[in-house]
Amino acid sequence: MPDALYGGGAPRFGSGRSGPPPGKFGNPGERLRKRHWNLDELPKFEKNFYKEHPDVTRRPMQEVEQYRRAKEVTVKGRDCPKPVMKFHEATFPNYVMEIINKQAWSEPTPIQAQGWPLALSGKDMVGIAQTGSGKTLAVSYLNPFISETLFFLLLYILTTSRFLSQVAAEYGRASHLKSTCIYGGAPKGPQIRDLERGVEICIATPGRLIDFLEAGKTNLRRCTYLVLDEADRMLDMGFEPQIRKIVDQIRPDRQTLMWSATWPKEVRQLAEDFLKEYVQINIGALQLSANHNILQIVDVCNDGEKDDKLIRLLEEIMSEKENKTIIFVETKRRCDELTRRMRRDGWPAMGIHGDKSQQERDWVLNEFKFGKACILIATDVASRGLDVEDVKFVINYDYPNSSEDYIHRIGRTARSQKTGTAYTFFTPNNMKQANDLISVLREANQAINPKLLQMAEDRGGRSRGGRGGYKDDRRDRYSSGGRRDFGSYRDRDSDRGYGSGPKVQNGSYNGGNSYNKSNNSYNSNGYGSNGQAGYGNGGNPPNAFGGQNFQNQSFPGNQAPAQNGMNHPPFPFNPPQPPQAHQQPPQPMVPYPMAPAFPQ
Repeated sequence: MPDALYGGGAPRFGSGRSGPPPGKFGNPGERLRKRHWNLDELPKFEKNFYKEHPDVTRRPMQEVEQYRRAKEVTVKGRDCPKPVMKFHEATFPNYVMEIINKQAWSEPTPIQAQGWPLALSGKDMVGIAQTGSGKTLAVSYLNPFISETLFFLLLYILTTSRFLSQVAAEYGRASHLKSTCIYGGAPKGPQIRDLERGVEICIATPGRLIDFLEAGKTNLRRCTYLVLDEADRMLDMGFEPQIRKIVDQIRPDRQTLMWSATWPKEVRQLAEDFLKEYVQINIGALQLSANHNILQIVDVCNDGEKDDKLIRLLEEIMSEKENKTIIFVETKRRCDELTRRMRRDGWPAMGIHGDKSQQERDWVLNEFKFGKACILIATDVASRGLDVEDVKFVINYDYPNSSEDYIHRIGRTARSQKTGTAYTFFTPNNMKQANDLISVLREANQAINPKLLQMAEDRGGRSRGGRGGYKDDRRDRYSSGGRRDFGSYRDRDSDRGYGSGPKVQNGSYNGGNSYNKSNNSYNSNGYGSNGQAGYGNGGNPPNAFGGQNFQNQSFPGNQAPAQNGMNHPPFPFNPPQPPQAHQQPPQPMVPYPMAPAFPQ
């Protein structure tokens, strides 16, 4: 499986359209030839299974349009059915409704409400909605209907393997159909045997599926239903040639569903090539937009300041009752280094990236999902599709290569109408993306750090007037008072290296501009927020993080139940403390699991 499936720092649109470098991985699919289909000889199959519920039929168009306006649903195309506003209106089988009722969902999400009747009517469609909006679920519950055809095979193509088991579980619970997952990093034997026994649902990543097609282990002649998930990500990672090779093996009268979180021109071209007379459903704005349930906080700093800022921020986060956190970094090496350093200092952190075996990735994700480790350090392998409901914080230690990836990263929190907080360390090296980030923040009605605005203005002036001495002073311009914001505790006590505001007595997180939620603005003396509670409380120093004094927290060891489900015996944990006579020594921290030895 090409390493590009998992690694961080993927190429952008247009820069990796030819796929992985031929010298390293060869040219996947080069032995596959485009099939020439005679539609008269192909078995006929039914695509339209939609039976409109009487409540939907009686619903006037005025009420339908009012619903679409309220939910920001835009429909482009002909003969789009009315949305289903309640689950019973979708006329699902009883065993599917039992699953839905157990989840206690009140109503379908907008993409589900409009997408279900459209997909069941047999039309090709494109669904564009933000991460966490229920796009995967919108597909999974359609299977009981479309499986009624004798020649049915659903092919669900994803970009990475970490999402396959989740999709398979959703499909298996809902459809009672045989399914299999085809992906690299796992033994081929069991996957081949599943295909030989026959399946109705094949959930696959492009690389391993092409391997099997080239080896003659399977074919797609029986495929009548194609789903392309994360279409923008497929192009982003350079998989367009492989996707085209796969689609050439599928009969042209298939039904095709394409899902994407963004709608750049490359994805539009893919839709024009693969879909026929399709209907496009868009939830929210067509331009780049983030989930409005996420509080976004940007800290403009230098690379050398990140570690101190991260520790201060994590100490604040760990004081919250719900503190599950994902930290995104750019490279696999940095992921390993940061994970080792944090574990050495006693933080319950685990790392995940593309060089780890599939078995280890699955183990780490389960430990994180069930709360045995509440900090996950990851490359962009975890930026899409990872659905852990109770992630409350996302930290962009390294800003991603594009604002699209930024939106997907922060979309790991605030899933299913919940709320969350995203912190981003933005350095002068990221200056070229400042305008895009400002656009995302403005669209989501977020407060914008003045330093970020200044950086965007300076970049504009630099592009018009040349380099003009800018390069030499940008470190001082965007730092909060020197090379490192916080320095040592000794420096802090002598008023050095701790920003331009008044002296802070209690180790408050300070990055130069304080975010104050009460008036949705940044103050000039200190930057920060605790994300969930208390912004700019008046009794604290003006450069305190989030209006609260940023104490080093003590971690409970023998409380019952232990935080995040951990109830193991404690081991001593002594984070560095400032010399304060009145502060009690910290309690032992609960231990975190160690990764077992996985075969390479």
